[in-house]
Amino acid sequence: MKFLGIIPARYASTRFPAKPLALLGGKTVIQRVYEQVAGVLDDAYVATDDERIEAAVKAFGGKVVMTSVHHKSGTDRCYEACTKVGEGFDVVVNIQGDEPFIQPSQLETVKACFDDPSTQIATLVKPFTADNGFEALENVNSPKVVLNKNMNALYFSRSIIPYQRNAEKREWLKNHTYYKHIGLYAYRVEVLKEITSLPQSSLELAESLEQLRWLENGYTIKAGITEVETIGIDTPQDLEHAERFLQARNAQ
Repeated sequence: MKFLGIIPARYASTRFPAKPLALLGGKTVIQRVYEQVAGVLDDAYVATDDERIEAAVKAFGGKVVMTSVHHKSGTDRCYEACTKVGEGFDVVVNIQGDEPFIQPSQLETVKACFDDPSTQIATLVKPFTADNGFEALENVNSPKVVLNKNMNALYFSRSIIPYQRNAEKREWLKNHTYYKHIGLYAYRVEVLKEITSLPQSSLELAESLEQLRWLENGYTIKAGITEVETIGIDTPQDLEHAERFLQARNAQ
C-alpha cells in the first residue's frame, strides 16, 4: 500500500496567528513537522491556503500544495490536496501542522492499522496513567475515546467516559484504562472522499469533535495504541513549553 502524508497548515489562527511559521529551536514549526514525516511515508506535502507558508516550505525544500481558503476542517483540506497531488495512493495520513514531535513510530502504528483490510479510518490513542493525575483526565481539551474488542472506536468525548458509578474519582485511573485521543488520522482515499461530503452531525456539533460525524454515519475508526507523548502547539505558551522540551531532549 502507498501512504500519502498531508500536513494542513493555516496562517490564520484565533489563539496563535502565524503558528506554522513560529520558530522552535531555530526552525519553523511546520518544518519540524514535515521533517518528522518525510521518509516515513511514501510522499508528504504541506497543504496551505497562505502564500507565506508556501514560500517557507519551499525555502526548506519541502513539498507544498495550495488549497482553498474556504475549508472548514483539515480533513477537507487534505482531500483537496490529495486530488491535486495525483493518483497512486491508497491511504492519506492527516498530520496536524502543530505537532512538531510526532514520531515515526506513531506513523508506523497508524499504517499498521491498514493491515486489516476492513479498516476505513485509523487514528491513535494513548493510555492515561495514574501519574497523569485526575486533572489531566478531566481536561476537556484532551478528548477521550472508548474502544471495542476489535480496537474500533465506540465513542469520543470531551467528558470522562466511562463514568465509574460505584468508585471514588481518585480511584478511576487505577480501576480502568482510559484512552487519550491523539489527533492523527489516516483514511483510505475513497473513504476520505465520502466523509468530506457529509453534513455536520448532531454529535459533532455537541462535542465539537469532527470524528463523531464519521461514527454517526456508520464509518469505523480503528485505533492504534502509542506510548509516546507528543506536544501540540495551540498557543504561544505551548510554544514555550515545546522549546523547553526540545532543549531538554537535545541535552540528553
